[in-house]
Amino acid sequence: MHTLMMLTAGLTLFAILAFAARLIPAFRPHYFAAFVALWLLASGINMWVGVVHAGYSFMFELPFFLIVFLVPVIIARLIKIKCL
Repeated sequence: MHTLMMLTAGLTLFAILAFAARLIPAFRPHYFAAFVALWLLASGINMWVGVVHAGYSFMFELPFFLIVFLVPVIIARLIKIKCL
């Protein structure tokens, strides 16, 4: 359930930044890079919380980190190529 919430959060962040890019033309060339950087930070924090506070090992959390980070980035890239 937490993984689905994080995936939804990633796609929501992309939608917000894509909307901002439409409103601010100077931001348009940089919104995808900003999304990737912000989402990498958020995914890393999510993994850190899982390791430090939830008590999971790094190797246990690594596949979830990759899913949480890569799935929204791949979907965002496909949307950017097709629609924006």
